[in-house]
Formats: sequence, C-alpha cells, structure tokens
Amino acid sequence: MGAQSFSLTFPSKTPKISPSKIPTAKLTILNLLPYKLLNLNKFSTISKPNPFSLTITKPSKLPKPKSHFQPIRSLFTGIVEEMGKVQNLGDNKDGGVELKIGAETVLEGVNLGDSIAVNGTCLTVTDFTNQDFTVGLSPETLRKTSLIELKIGSLVNLERAVQPISRMGGHFVQGHVDGTGVIVEKVPEGDSLWIKVKTEKGLLKYIVPKGFIAVDGTSLTVVDVFEEEGCFNFMLVSYTQQKIVVPLKEVGQKVNLEVDILGKYVERLLSSRC
Repeated sequence: MGAQSFSLTFPSKTPKISPSKIPTAKLTILNLLPYKLLNLNKFSTISKPNPFSLTITKPSKLPKPKSHFQPIRSLFTGIVEEMGKVQNLGDNKDGGVELKIGAETVLEGVNLGDSIAVNGTCLTVTDFTNQDFTVGLSPETLRKTSLIELKIGSLVNLERAVQPISRMGGHFVQGHVDGTGVIVEKVPEGDSLWIKVKTEKGLLKYIVPKGFIAVDGTSLTVVDVFEEEGCFNFMLVSYTQQKIVVPLKEVGQKVNLEVDILGKYVERLLSSRC
C-alpha cells in the first residue's frame, strides 16, 4: 500500500447540502461516529458530511529521477591486455592515415567508435573483423607519438578502455601521449631488465622517483631520475618483459610517454594562486 495523506475537518455547524450540489468526484470518507464501531477496512461513499469526518486520498506516484550517469570512456589503467601485430600502416582513400592491427583479446565485445590504447595512444576503432581492427591516425598523433615508426609486423601494446567494474591494477592513463623518449640503456640484472630513457626537460619535471609513468601505454614505477642527463629509469621483471613491447625495442628507439596527470593538476593549482 502506498503512502497516504489525511485531512481532518471540524465544521461548527452541519451545512445543508442539496443532493444536486454534491461534487461528482469520487471521495472515500470514513465515518467516525462515537456510538458505532466501524471496520477500518470498509469504506462507504455518503452524500452528507458528518460533524467529524476523515477524508483519505491517495497521492499520485512521484516520477523516478533520471540518471545522469555517463559511461567512462578513454580511460586506461596501463595494464597491457595483449600485444597485437601491425598488418598495415598507410594512407586511406579519404587522404588520412590508418593503422590495421591483428588482435584477439581486445576484439571481444568491440564496437565501432570504441577506444583502444595502441602503445599508450588512445585511438578510435573505425573498422574491425573477428581477427583485426582499424584505427585512424591524425597528423597531431603522428607528430606527438612514435607510431609513425611502426612497420608491418611490428608488435604493439593493446588495452581497451576501462569499465566502471574494472580493477585499477596500474594508474589512471588517459591515452593522451605527452611526448616521446629515447631508450639510451638496457642492462640485465638476473631475470630483470633495467631500462633508461632520455626525454625533454618539459616532461622530466613531472617525473619523480617512485612515481607512475606510462611507457608505450604500460603503467610503470620510476626508480630514479637523472636531472643532469635528462633521463629516468625503471625495472621490468621477467613476467612483464613477456607481456609488453618495451623490452623488444633496441637502444635508440623511441617510446611514447604519458606522465602522471596528478602532477599537472598540482602545477596548475599552484600557478593559479600566484
């Protein structure tokens, strides 16, 4: 039974109401006479109000609030799902550049317009089959990232955009590459691998020891920052080396870099207070 409202009426005198003037609206009125015990579940419609009466009305249902939830898109964790293989990189019929990649895992549930991070670069699916997918590359993407260096057969890191129920295994990665770095050193230590990357000072200021950084879309922890050299390094354990493309690259090759977004927000906040 829904919520109900109650109104009590205490007239000083019993008004005389002509039967022709009785409202036609259906009102259920419960008689509360002191000398007659009524069953509260029984209702009767009467033509003349009593000295003491209780009117029961049922309010209309309230509309359900509309949800303003918007699905999360173009956000990644830096945990690579699989390595895909470049099948084609070249001009399309519309004068743009497109990249076709063979894959398996990231094709599960894929739709046109979905976002997939390719070596850490957020790209939009423009076509797909059950064995590959195609994305478009803008001139800005080609200038800002290392994707222009890909060749047919090159391996790339792939990750689908997260869903609200996804686990956050790495850190928030937007897929907006800030710039590139160059691998300057690879040193094995046991079954682990040390890699040192050189980058521009504009990016190095956001990189801190024990902080996060996305290298070719892989969420990694910075070990040390070498200010004078303009470099930073990180270590890859054996398991990670088998799952990503970074250890497959040689000294002198480029990697895409996305610094932790929190550093940018802090800088912006502090500069606005000056």
